[in-house]
Amino acid sequence: MEQNKTKSYGSALYTIITVFFFWGFLAASNGIFIPFCKAHFHLTQFESQLIDFTFYGGYFIGSLVLYFASQATKVDILNKLGYKNGIIYGLILSAVGALIMVPAINSGSFGFILSAFFVIALGFSLQQTAANPFVIALGSPQTGSNRLNLAGGVNNFGTLLGPVIVSIVLFGSASKLIPAAQVEITSVNNLYFILAGLYIAVAIFFWISKLPKVTSDEKIEASHKTNLPLVVIFVAFCLVLASGPLSEYTHVAKSYYVYAALAIILLTLIAALSASSKSNEGWGAMHYPQLIYGMIAIFTYVGVEVTIQSNMGALLKTHDFGGFKESEMAPYISLYWGSLMIGRWTGAIAVFKLSKTAKNILTIIVPLLAFGVVLLVNYLSGRDVSNLYIYVVCIAVLIAGFFIGQQKPVRTLTLFGILGVLAMIVGLMTTGRVGLFAFISGGLCCSIMWPSIFSLSIAGLGKYTSQGSAFLIMMILGGSIIPPVQGIFADTAQNAISGMSGIHLSYIVPVIGFAYLAFFAWKAGFELKKQGIDVDDLEASGGH
Repeated sequence: MEQNKTKSYGSALYTIITVFFFWGFLAASNGIFIPFCKAHFHLTQFESQLIDFTFYGGYFIGSLVLYFASQATKVDILNKLGYKNGIIYGLILSAVGALIMVPAINSGSFGFILSAFFVIALGFSLQQTAANPFVIALGSPQTGSNRLNLAGGVNNFGTLLGPVIVSIVLFGSASKLIPAAQVEITSVNNLYFILAGLYIAVAIFFWISKLPKVTSDEKIEASHKTNLPLVVIFVAFCLVLASGPLSEYTHVAKSYYVYAALAIILLTLIAALSASSKSNEGWGAMHYPQLIYGMIAIFTYVGVEVTIQSNMGALLKTHDFGGFKESEMAPYISLYWGSLMIGRWTGAIAVFKLSKTAKNILTIIVPLLAFGVVLLVNYLSGRDVSNLYIYVVCIAVLIAGFFIGQQKPVRTLTLFGILGVLAMIVGLMTTGRVGLFAFISGGLCCSIMWPSIFSLSIAGLGKYTSQGSAFLIMMILGGSIIPPVQGIFADTAQNAISGMSGIHLSYIVPVIGFAYLAFFAWKAGFELKKQGIDVDDLEASGGH
């Protein structure tokens, strides 16, 4: 990176991490907006999940376009544009999407709404692609993870506040709760006018801020054989798009499209793994098996993290899980995203130079303190949080998991993958608060997975590390594909088992996801050992 590493860029860092808040705020807010759209537009569970499909699909398409454009021109386009300008243009694009959302909502066209979401997500993709390396570059490489952890903490705070604030804007205060179908469109319009105004304000703030010029001198690595798998994955993405609300296909036909898209993505990556193992020429980062297994793991992880909460609104409406109205769901959606914050704050302890005793004490105190923040935010919004107190039992299990995992990627990912499987099984076998909190605790299990997967996937890649990182970011696509898979499974599996609703049974999807993540930990460790890399020397810290 071309910059003075000795200079302090504290104010610049604080300016940049404001965008991390927005990413978390809007992504978590989808948990409230999805059940609202389902009720207001009379959607199936699958159709409601197309919000996440469009949102996370925008991340994938944005990063894919940048990658192919850079490959074709042999110029790092974002680097030429500048990280600061990349963030500014991304914010403006998201503001345009938020403004488009107003006529989209008023039109009553769900397809129009999805288009607006896509534009917002494209802006987020550009922001994230620019902001992450920018944060790392603002100082020495040795402290880069500390800065990303700070940014991640701000992102997590956005995920905590998002469901609460959006619920208040849409449904009013705790004393004026109204059904989703009766929400005034002006309330939704006001929400997106506010978001558009904030995006524009932050873009102006970035424009007038004196941020350092940061560029990268890394050469673009030509890896022509990776293009075909990426194009095939894009085609699979289009298959799900073709089965959306604007299509005239039957529900059964749509399910074939969705399941086919998932199969194509997984089989394409497996085929790339097989082909690259025979000859490494032209495959770049994909020559390394840990990277391709890791791409599937990131795809699975993001999909599981998103699908648990995206389908939770429909679960909460069932009699077995409380029969909640849309306006009453915010504390539980907030608790799920708060669970991610709890785990990531705890994981961040490892990056600070503290004594072993101090770290052990903080490993107990920090998650409890973070849980207190979750309760406080919900309490201040006028919600009754007494029903959430028992969740401290799940947090105790998280704390024990941190002591056992010791921040080692293989051990940590294996343990939390198995805990995730067990939590989902408990949720499937029970109802009421026990089942609900079991599903919500999936957030605790997901919280520390990203850094473990990332560190195992890019270990040993050498000069292909940056390219491998780009491929992993593309696999955020999992948040676009897996929620619709669970949604359509919920629709088609209704009454498949006596006494169990389709949405309840559909949580078999994250069971499979957690199981793969536990497998990946073992497989990646095995592959790295074959390459002479000591996995015990790797550390997992922070979060995305």
